Amino acid sequence: MAELVEERPATAAMSEAVREVIASLSSHFGDRLSTGRAIREQHANTITWLANEAPDAVVFVESTQEVQIVVRACAKHGVPVIAYGTGSSLEGQINAPQGGISIDLSRMNRVLSVHPEDLDCVVEPGVTRKQLNEHLRDAGLFFPIDPGADASLGGMASTRASGTNAVRYGTMKDNVVALTAVLANGEVITTARRAKKSSAGYDLTRLFVGAEGTLGIITNLTLKLAGIPEAISAGVCAFPTIRDACDAVILTIQSGLPVARIELLDEVQVRACNAYSKLDLAEQPTLFVEFHGTEASVHEQAERFGEIAKEYGGGDFAWATRPEDRTKLWQARHDAYWACLPLKPGAKALATDVCVPLSRLADCVDETKHDIEEMGMLAPIVGHVGDGNFHTVTLVDMDDPHDVAKAKDFISRMVERALAMGGTATGEHGVGQGKRKYMEAEHGTATLDAMRAVKLALDPQGIMNPGKILP
Repeated sequence: MAELVEERPATAAMSEAVREVIASLSSHFGDRLSTGRAIREQHANTITWLANEAPDAVVFVESTQEVQIVVRACAKHGVPVIAYGTGSSLEGQINAPQGGISIDLSRMNRVLSVHPEDLDCVVEPGVTRKQLNEHLRDAGLFFPIDPGADASLGGMASTRASGTNAVRYGTMKDNVVALTAVLANGEVITTARRAKKSSAGYDLTRLFVGAEGTLGIITNLTLKLAGIPEAISAGVCAFPTIRDACDAVILTIQSGLPVARIELLDEVQVRACNAYSKLDLAEQPTLFVEFHGTEASVHEQAERFGEIAKEYGGGDFAWATRPEDRTKLWQARHDAYWACLPLKPGAKALATDVCVPLSRLADCVDETKHDIEEMGMLAPIVGHVGDGNFHTVTLVDMDDPHDVAKAKDFISRMVERALAMGGTATGEHGVGQGKRKYMEAEHGTATLDAMRAVKLALDPQGIMNPGKILP
């Protein structure tokens, strides 16, 4: 813990207001307040091309009351507050462009209660999805939202995360029943009760889910749970072209087939995963699929999907029936980002996502693939295509201005294409700093003004995670 108490020297860059906040918090938090450079930079670490903008101090809190103490001190002096979970967000959400205090919620990691009969639980924001599922296993339950990274549940709610299971189980907005949050003035609100539905007043839960800490800091969540399926079947199927794979997805969803996961990897991503995760898949556009249910229903679903795949030139299905084989398959999918890095040694991998209506999925992915080839980019495609959401992992030499400019142009074209097709600039990564410039094109001036009015009402000083979402 020595690094936690490393002193940060006073500099001209640190305002008198920040000094006063740090001094007032030090008496309460002691060695749980750090001004050490390494700790501060870790709490602004970003895997995008956004610069690391470190906070002035990091406070490790352990309760809602301690979050209140920090927020009230910051509100008194007009100092920014940035919430931090595990730091796995992808659009600069944890950066501190105006300095301020980072509130590290990782020690608020208790599962407070589980209600098996109601299929819900109450957790603190620092609980990670893997930790929760380990806790739930003996009860025959699981939390289905799986973005890949072992993210904190508070962070997943704040970015409105989704992931591989979203096509069946929905996203975080569908699975957060209620939450408690500390507002910018230090007051605590609870947005709803545990009832599965309510018509009582404004839906404040949905307001905070996806707000990226710009309206308040989440300090506990009530989450929906699901029963662990009796049977699970997973497999992979290769297709002649990326359009064929996308068309198979569209027909699968339109047919009402209750697929649990359906993921697309283009041939470049398959090659990367083969090398990184020791797979031996054909280097063609490939769908990873999974079905949940009874033995009979899973068999029937898999059979029907096989028929659909054949209509679009899909090859023989390779089924993973043993749990360890399924785990290897999905771990390879989750490791897709890391698998891309060796394709261009020394390059930075910039993950970005868009989402379009399902009927436009094949067009959007196909045109994006055409752009990649025409522009000479190295940008594997991978996506949660069952809900129209896909990603590119653009590999960029950050020391080459031409390469950087080309990558920025490619990503802008990708977003503009999605918006033109009735889609969104981000299906699950969130806005943060990286996608702010597209907000007006997506929402229009009047809608942004309404968002600004909400922000002003709840955070009149603008101290809650400033510089994010709103342009």
